Amino acid sequence: MSRMKDISPVSTPAWQKLKTLYEKGAGRNLRRRFSEEPDRFTHYSLDFEGRMIVDFSKHLIDDEIFAALMELAQACEVKGATEAMFEGKIINRTEGRAVLHTALRNLSDTPVYVNGRDVMPDIQAVLKKMELFCRDVHEQRWLGATGKPVSHVVNIGIGGSDLGPVMVTEALKPFWKEGITPRFVSNVDGTHITETLKTLDPETTLFIVASKTFTTQETMANAQTARAWLEERLGKEAVKHHFVAVSTNKEAVEAFGIDPDNMFVFWDWVGGRYSLWSAIGLSIALTVGFENFMALLRGAHAMDNHFRHTPLHQNIPVILAMLGVWYRNFHGTATHAVLPYDQYLHRFPAYLQQADMESNGKSVDRNGRPVTYQTGPVLWGEPGSNGQHAFYQLIHQGTQLIPCDFIAPAKSHNPVGEHHEILLSNVFAQTRALAFGKTLEEVLAEGTPPELAPFKVFAGDRPTTTILLDRVDPFTLGALIALYEHKIFTQGVIWNIYSFDQWGVELGKELAREILPVLRDEAQADSFDASTAGLIERYKEWNR
Repeated sequence: MSRMKDISPVSTPAWQKLKTLYEKGAGRNLRRRFSEEPDRFTHYSLDFEGRMIVDFSKHLIDDEIFAALMELAQACEVKGATEAMFEGKIINRTEGRAVLHTALRNLSDTPVYVNGRDVMPDIQAVLKKMELFCRDVHEQRWLGATGKPVSHVVNIGIGGSDLGPVMVTEALKPFWKEGITPRFVSNVDGTHITETLKTLDPETTLFIVASKTFTTQETMANAQTARAWLEERLGKEAVKHHFVAVSTNKEAVEAFGIDPDNMFVFWDWVGGRYSLWSAIGLSIALTVGFENFMALLRGAHAMDNHFRHTPLHQNIPVILAMLGVWYRNFHGTATHAVLPYDQYLHRFPAYLQQADMESNGKSVDRNGRPVTYQTGPVLWGEPGSNGQHAFYQLIHQGTQLIPCDFIAPAKSHNPVGEHHEILLSNVFAQTRALAFGKTLEEVLAEGTPPELAPFKVFAGDRPTTTILLDRVDPFTLGALIALYEHKIFTQGVIWNIYSFDQWGVELGKELAREILPVLRDEAQADSFDASTAGLIERYKEWNR
């Protein structure tokens, strides 16, 4: 039976081997390595489906390091853990749940069992319901209370119910259905919903309230404000014509005023940050069309098959995960930059921040013991080439080593003038500059005055991965997202932590529930610390 074992990575011979290799400086001096290894690019790059090439040749590795990283993955039983996930085993043990976002895009005829029950018929039923609903909206059979078709779709959610749909719809903007414009509201700050509503016509607006429990404080506050706005303009009966829900709580959905027939379900084995593949993706399907939503699932399913069945040493998510372990645990890097050179991917780093940092930001292992090694890095990034004029200075010449992922399409959806050639020249130039730098001798040879020369030296040996897509479309985007999901999972296995719970977000919510009655003058702040009590008092003074 497949299962996830409790294996401390530091106890493995591979970990000790990697430590020794780091201490002796193995893998460094990329200039020399490329000079001595003319086939290095071929040796350290992989092709996926003829649609994506992943170049990891500019990393601080050699064959010995790479072999040791694969030994570590094998010792920590990455393959067994992978099977446990795909087979629906309860790998999210702190919450007693399976982890089956992969089942949501399982387009094969293979059943997937959770507690002895095949979940695929339920998934297929929801997909069919989404397809029919999208068709009704796009063919203008779904009409608002006054008989007008939908022109704006407003997704109200937070966290995984927002970041995934926002990122995907932005990334697939060239595929938007004519006549449909999406909007997304997540922040409980009243400004977000207020500014959004200003741009809408109530007669042609469809709201999607995305909340598994239909009790999420931020989401329900925004949903109630949207409902009040609609009722004021079109009456209470209009709610059932302008609101649908993505939830598991039928009673709460009905109490809100939404027809239960317009509720799209998902399941507790769908983690929030992995939920865009479920009915949470309804806003995506409405925006780009159901056929493109299915192409997104196909891309992810193809990457799932690659991850599940490809040997470790040729497995793209595993290799990227192990490179991350090499830097985090042996080079001591604290952050990882994701740098998409495609404006449509401008929300991709923000999406990955939640996927990665909420998953692997853990400090206890699977037995509840404090870990003795570093786990998830701080993930950050911005689109190129804007970032070059902002933070690349620190990446090139700062005191910290920052591994970077450069992501770019070979083909642009907007081939205007020389824009795309200029963009891609910057991608290739940046990874080259980071890898090879510029020596003092080279700077002086250019005629730079000796007193200025040290400031123009670039150390090089700054590691990068380049992910080149043929173009950004639903298939390649689905594959790219799934690649990172499996990278995150693999690192969680190596670090012996649970990647699919998020207890760290709960304490702040609990304390907020204690503070809210005090702000409303329904309770006293007697038990609060002096700082919190003082801030509350000043808040009240300024609002009297």
